Amino acid sequence: MGLTRVPGLLFGGDYNPEQWPEEVWQEDVRLMAEAGVNLVTVAVFSWSRLEPGSGSYDFGWLDRVLDLLHAHGIAVDLATATATPPPWLVRAHPEVQPVDAAGTRLEFGSRQGYCPSSPVFRAATVRLARAMAERYRDHPALVMWHVSNEYADHTAECFCEESARDFRRWLQRRHRSLDGLNTAWGTSCWGQHYTDWTQVEPPRKAPGPVNPAQLLDWRRFSSDALLACFEAERAVLKEVTPDVPVTTNFMSVLRDLDYWSWAAAEDVVTDDAYPDPADPRAAVKAALSYDLMRSLKQQPWLLLESAPSAVSWRPVNVPKDPGVMRLHSLQALAHGSDGVMFFQWRQARYGPEKFHSAMLPHGGTGTRQWRETLALGADVRRLAAVAGSGTRAEVALLLDWDSWWGLEAPESMPSDRLRLHELLLSWYAPLHQRGVAVDLAPPGRDLSGYRLVIAPNLYLCTAGHAAALAAFPGQLVVGPFSGVVDAADQVHHGGAPGPLRDLLGVRVEEWRPLPDGAVQEVVTTDGTRLLARTWTEWLETAGDTEVLARYRGGPLHGRPAVTRRGAATYVSCLPEDPAPLLDAVLAAAGVTGVTGAGLPAGVEACRRGRHLFLLNHGTQPAAVELPADTAFTDLLTGRALPGGPVTVAPGDAVVLEARPATP
Repeated sequence: MGLTRVPGLLFGGDYNPEQWPEEVWQEDVRLMAEAGVNLVTVAVFSWSRLEPGSGSYDFGWLDRVLDLLHAHGIAVDLATATATPPPWLVRAHPEVQPVDAAGTRLEFGSRQGYCPSSPVFRAATVRLARAMAERYRDHPALVMWHVSNEYADHTAECFCEESARDFRRWLQRRHRSLDGLNTAWGTSCWGQHYTDWTQVEPPRKAPGPVNPAQLLDWRRFSSDALLACFEAERAVLKEVTPDVPVTTNFMSVLRDLDYWSWAAAEDVVTDDAYPDPADPRAAVKAALSYDLMRSLKQQPWLLLESAPSAVSWRPVNVPKDPGVMRLHSLQALAHGSDGVMFFQWRQARYGPEKFHSAMLPHGGTGTRQWRETLALGADVRRLAAVAGSGTRAEVALLLDWDSWWGLEAPESMPSDRLRLHELLLSWYAPLHQRGVAVDLAPPGRDLSGYRLVIAPNLYLCTAGHAAALAAFPGQLVVGPFSGVVDAADQVHHGGAPGPLRDLLGVRVEEWRPLPDGAVQEVVTTDGTRLLARTWTEWLETAGDTEVLARYRGGPLHGRPAVTRRGAATYVSCLPEDPAPLLDAVLAAAGVTGVTGAGLPAGVEACRRGRHLFLLNHGTQPAAVELPADTAFTDLLTGRALPGGPVTVAPGDAVVLEARPATP
């Protein structure tokens, strides 16, 4: 059955009927049915239409929309409409609007114009969510609740006085006392010792660098404050409609929110993904974000928003070439999505997103975009058997939001060139190229189900994190600048890698970040030459630590660059291409790609349940070698394919299911 009561895979998008006269609605549902749409998201930005005055509701138009959709067999992901407060609330209570770090209260007229800590805002959202739930609890179109929209897209933090009070309460729960706070924040530095809780403020704009420990706690608090908004609405929805799943749409690999905590509060993980067609790394970045979504709850997820073609918010909004919408959509299915949804159904005529593409564009049904919408709907129906199936990964990539926030603290690090998303991609890309299935995981989790664990960076590493890695029985790779600080952002005694020192058998004597444009040569023991940029380290090794590669040239000449102790490898630099190092640990771990053989450049291979997806992101036909003793059926075309090489056309895909062997 998949994520909702809708059978098969989900197909549709955001539907904004309030932007159109009612006579258009009939045409919309007729065309939705023609395209195979079976789910739409409704009412995301409808608060001012549903509640035009405090406590005064107008549900009539939404009643008609839901009735019309249901009559045409289209289910509804119903938003609580709380993504943007209405004008009457903002004018009656201007304090609900967010304040930036410079102290400026932001004006009404965009979206997400709210302070997450505002009790007035939270009470109003809960009241509307209850009214929505009680109104539509028994409506047959309702299959999922959609709380707010894209938390932290525009408002990730607020620096107002209400947020300051909420921050102090959060700090009191975390640190218990002022002594605890002063110790954790190291306030003896720069004369910041606090003697009363009222002296503690958010990290607003200051004359110089702000205390990085304060910033780290602020990031934690800001994520929790937004999560409290979600949980307040969710509690009401589960009280009134306990059997209807509740979600809010994530934003791929987003720095501002700790998605491990957020996913635990959701019934279904949903994501908004907008790969840039002008970015040559778009497919790899999208695959990483999709694997994160699948990993958050270790179950299928849903691509809730994507772009049929161009978006409207980049400096240059490049459209997708013919076939790219299909390829991007199939990629999401390959990585565990139980559907393909878009923003939006009908292209808007006004507002900031009027040039954002849609399933039904301005030009109507005589357009290439509409023809591609129809074709994709047919493909999604052909792949119905994929719904609900999972992916088994033998490799885990560690991602920790505390470490991310600490690593990227401004004006206090050896180099501001270390960016966690890029560090993740540097290891993920060669795994993706080899067709190796990857989960993402937080440090501290039981990792015993994997053969290989890679931690691109664990700047913040606790004793618990180290113990979990020490207990892991497989191959481990740890990247540079790891084990530096504890949970309070204080440097571990004895220096890096702190609690990982015994496991890795190294001690970092000195960090040696490289200036922009500089290159450091690294040579492995078998003579393979690697080039490192951005970061290097002066290492001292324990007696039983094996040196796998050394620096060549410069002040680090001859010193260890890559080491191994037991099954734990430490990489003290950032190789441009870590593939030679990766291939060695993959072999040691006994991990191969899902096809069991190499992949041509530009080809992506994913196994989901009993189905093998092969996607060609390149510009040339590519032959993928499959077992010669197994025959397949391509679900997209119905073609029977023998074993051996399968050719995938450029920009195309095949979804293979093994056929029973003929006697």
